[in-house]
Amino acid sequence: MTRALEATSHDTATSAGTAPTRTDESQAPDSIFGYRDLLRVDEALTMSSRETGLRFTLYIGDLGTQTRSRAEELFEQSGGNLAESVLLAISPGQRVIEVVAGSAASRRLPDRACALAVLSMTNSFGSGDLVGGIVNGLRQLSDQAGHPRNLRPH
Repeated sequence: MTRALEATSHDTATSAGTAPTRTDESQAPDSIFGYRDLLRVDEALTMSSRETGLRFTLYIGDLGTQTRSRAEELFEQSGGNLAESVLLAISPGQRVIEVVAGSAASRRLPDRACALAVLSMTNSFGSGDLVGGIVNGLRQLSDQAGHPRNLRPH
């Protein structure tokens, strides 16, 4: 647990194959996402946040040598109510995924659920589907977190 954030550490770093292997002609040479890919990821983040009441954020890029520490720094800088936030930090080049959840979010997302979502993502990443892996991972996390109590039907 990171004291300043009250974030529960989900030890989900992995070394499974996550390097993207697909390229589209419509993409810029330095971009890993095309326009449609960005729309899919944006929709998945929006729906996950809307359905759960948690704030999901995504970071894709190099996490340096201390991947967990860097992910926690990014989480701190993400703003908003950190207690109810979840960060997916993905470093395809390093083949690492880190999940950082705030204190309230971690009560709804146990380590096991995060580990299963990471496993699902790495399977997709290994077959070259970075976007599909992210979308499916977000769906799994939001399914596990469920709806916030005040929005649940009676």
